[in-house]
Amino acid sequence: MNKKRIGFIGAGGIARSHAFALNSLKYYYNDPPGVELIAVTSFREESRLAFASEFGFRKAVTLEEFISDHEIDSVFILGPNSVHYQHLEAVVAMPGVRRIYLEKPVCSNYDEENKIKNLLTNIPQDKSVQAGFQFLMGAAVREALIWWKGKDFGRPIHFSFTLKHSDYLQASYRAKRRTRLTPAPDGGAMADLGSHAISLMVAFLGDDLQVLNALQSGSFEDVPAGSDLYSEISVFDPKSRAVGNVSGSRVSAGTGDMLAFEIYAEKGALRYNTMYPDRFEYFFVKNGDWAVRYTGSNFSPVTGFPSGHVPAGWLRSLIHALYVFLTGKDKLAFVPDLDHGLEVQRIVRETSEHMGLFRKKYG
Repeated sequence: MNKKRIGFIGAGGIARSHAFALNSLKYYYNDPPGVELIAVTSFREESRLAFASEFGFRKAVTLEEFISDHEIDSVFILGPNSVHYQHLEAVVAMPGVRRIYLEKPVCSNYDEENKIKNLLTNIPQDKSVQAGFQFLMGAAVREALIWWKGKDFGRPIHFSFTLKHSDYLQASYRAKRRTRLTPAPDGGAMADLGSHAISLMVAFLGDDLQVLNALQSGSFEDVPAGSDLYSEISVFDPKSRAVGNVSGSRVSAGTGDMLAFEIYAEKGALRYNTMYPDRFEYFFVKNGDWAVRYTGSNFSPVTGFPSGHVPAGWLRSLIHALYVFLTGKDKLAFVPDLDHGLEVQRIVRETSEHMGLFRKKYG
C-alpha cells in the first residue's frame, strides 16, 4: 500500500491532536491509509525538534526547507491564524503535494480572501484542499445533515447556531493565548469558535447567506476592544426567506465547549447539542412528537485529551475527518472544501465590520 507522506506546518496544541488522530486511524478502520510522518516545521526550533521527537516525525526543518521537500505529498497547515494564507500559498506551489488540510480560519482578512479566490483558479485538479471544520464529521451531526437534506422538513423559517466556551473568563488562560486576542476577523470569538457554528449553518442552509447586523459584549483590560469575547449576528437566507442568528462566545460560564443548533421549518424541526453528542432530535408536524435519533459514538471513560472541556466525540470526528482527507471514501460526508472555508470567512469578516459599527455607536 502506498503510504501518504505527511508534513506538518505547526507544532502546537492542534498539531498534537492531528498527530494523535493520524496514529489512531489504524484502530478505527479496516482499510486505514498508510502514513509516513516525514517533516514538521514551526517558528521556534525547539518546538519543532521536540514535536518531531515526541510524535515520530523523521525530521524537524525550517519553513524554507519544508517547502523545498519533494517527498511530502500531504500537508497539514496548523500554525497561527495570521499565517494560514501565507502557508497555503507556499504549499500549493509544492509540486509533490496532492492533499492540503487547512485548519480554520482559512485566512485572516479581506485581501487574503481575494487572493485565495485567485489561487483557486490556479490550483491543479490533482491537488485537493480540505478545511478544518471537523464538527461536521461528528456522528450525530453527520447523520443530522443527511436527514435534513434527505427528508421533507419543508422550507426553513428560523434557526440558531452557537458555540460557547468559558475559559477566557480566567486571566491566566487569556495570558497564555495572547496571539488569539487579535482583532476580528483574524482573532476573536466569532473567528475562533463561531466559525464552527457558521460552518454548520452554511452546510445545512447553503451559501450566500446575508449578515444583517452584529453585536458584541464582554470586556477585560487585557483584551483589545476589536477582539470580541462574545458576539452574535443576525442572518437572512434570501432563498428561503428564513432568518436566524449565530453566536460565538469565549466567556459563557459553565459551558466548556458547547456547540448547539436548532432549525425550524414548515414541516418539522431539527436540533442538536454537544451536551448529548451521540444523538440529535427531530420533529415532524404530521407526527406531532419530538423523537430522538441515537447515532452511537459513545466515549468512555472521560478523557483529559485534548482538553477536559472538549465535548465527547471531538477527537473521533477529527479522526474521521483525516480518514476522509486521506482516502476520500466517505461519499455521504459533507467535506468542507476551500470554497466552504471562504464562505465561512466572508461571514466572519462581515461580522467584524458590523461589530465595528456597533462599537462606534454604543462604545
